[in-house]
Amino acid sequence: MKKVAIIMGSDSDFPVVSKAVLKLKEFNVPYEVHVMSAHRTPDAAISFSANAKKNGFGVIIAAAGMAAHLAGVIAAKTTLPVIGIPCKSAQLDGMDALLATVMMPTGIPVATVAVDGAANAAILAVEMLALADDSLAEKLEKMKADMENGVAKKDQAMQAKVAEL
Repeated sequence: MKKVAIIMGSDSDFPVVSKAVLKLKEFNVPYEVHVMSAHRTPDAAISFSANAKKNGFGVIIAAAGMAAHLAGVIAAKTTLPVIGIPCKSAQLDGMDALLATVMMPTGIPVATVAVDGAANAAILAVEMLALADDSLAEKLEKMKADMENGVAKKDQAMQAKVAEL
């Protein structure tokens, strides 16, 4: 199975990124987590990205706040899918990171999830890998069924509360 790379621009992004790690663990998807900066260590980010496919990765998740150029820098040097997680910052509440992540030039696509949406980034990575892995596809189907059953149970409980009024 291909690995998922999770790259964060700063170790301060780890509280957000940890949700992606936990989700990948749930699906038993191998992963690596690294800190690389588009601005402070651009050569390392570019080298990692350029070699990711031959190093066994299938998807790269890039999390960054503020200017959030990391996902774009990584996407520029790979043909692997890149998923950007814009991270909330104190200055603009994540809007700057969202816009920087989503506004990529033609030819350099970055799939972008919600601000601090690491769990969804991991699920999207699993969905991408599941295109070539039936066991992952089955796990995703079970997750969706479990979510559906959970909502149905909540609805039943709500009906009982309403009936008591």
